[in-house]
Amino acid sequence: MKVRPIFALAAGAALAFSACSTAASPSPASQAPSAAATAAASEAAVSAAPSTPAAAEAAVSLQLQWAPQAQFAGYFAADKQGFFTAENLKVTIIPGGPNVVPQAVGSQPDGPEFTVSWVPKVLEAREQGSDLVDIAQIFQRSGTLSVSWVGDAITDPCQFAGKKIGVWDFGNEFEVTAAATNCGLKPGLEAGGDPATQYQKVIQPFDMTLLLSKQIAVAEAMIYNEYAQVLETTNPETGALYQPSDLNVINYNDVRTEMLQDAIFARGAWLSDPANRDIAVRFVRASLKGWIYCRDNPADCVKYTTESGSQLGAGHQAWMMNEVNALVWPSDLGVGTIDPIFWGQTVKVAKAAGVIKSAPGINAYDTTIVQEALASLSDMDTTGKDFQKGTVEVTAGGN
Repeated sequence: MKVRPIFALAAGAALAFSACSTAASPSPASQAPSAAATAAASEAAVSAAPSTPAAAEAAVSLQLQWAPQAQFAGYFAADKQGFFTAENLKVTIIPGGPNVVPQAVGSQPDGPEFTVSWVPKVLEAREQGSDLVDIAQIFQRSGTLSVSWVGDAITDPCQFAGKKIGVWDFGNEFEVTAAATNCGLKPGLEAGGDPATQYQKVIQPFDMTLLLSKQIAVAEAMIYNEYAQVLETTNPETGALYQPSDLNVINYNDVRTEMLQDAIFARGAWLSDPANRDIAVRFVRASLKGWIYCRDNPADCVKYTTESGSQLGAGHQAWMMNEVNALVWPSDLGVGTIDPIFWGQTVKVAKAAGVIKSAPGINAYDTTIVQEALASLSDMDTTGKDFQKGTVEVTAGGN
């Protein structure tokens, strides 16, 4: 089966999403590979994992949050390795982009059957009438960072006071602004506010140009993308690439305002049909196989990503694949399983940040679909408890 990438039309205002950047990024020199025997065994186990070939053929679409990149490598692997075909599914993968609001597209009654988006964005959409349901929580950790120069000594959101703080807008900034709010800080400095209690929020492009040109003190970045864009840039003062030691990094998993990010969503109305629920189980099962394959065969998944139309080079995708794997693995409850504690924290932070007015109903997520999918993968390593992130060398320009 061939996945057919097509570009979605703009939905609503031109919004941009945090998992995204079209700038070049680092390249891998070494991706710590699995032992050959382990990789071969994993590939054989994935290929042999149970499917439902007797199920009726179904054609479905998957709306990505952004353009093809290794953030979505598990779905590309599910296609290339034949996992979708084994489930008798024909899957069209629809790229996102700056003019596509995935949760809005996915909420339409005639929209794609499956959508990748961040949980707080969907919770916000649900308050506006969406019935999207989280059926598989792929990312188990947040990838959001705030990056600044080491000389500015900004190591905590409470030190944002009086500074120009770069964020992405349209829901990408929630973790950053929530952390500042916890410190008693609010945006508004540009309006003549008190620099002791306020900061200037600057909406940054999806690259690191404002930080590199020192127009802002702090930039928002994803660990799998924009952070690397700094490291692949030449420091004009030394003629060498910037090093991690040149930067201070705030990781929002440490600040405790992290929220659930990439998940697979489907419309509640669509899932209410038993035949569609069966399709959802098959789709999730194939997708989980894809993410297991990418854990054990990252180089293959980099290749699949570039073949799927990535606008960024293989070097950048190798960096991204390495970091994305670390957001998925280990998955202590089983890959794709929704951690109720992390869900509760996401709701709490979203409410405190004003993203949502009230907690969502119990139908905002459904654990039964991923549990059914995992039950038929019992002969596979679905937790990755021994996963260790590899090493990817950064090279100039990410080539």
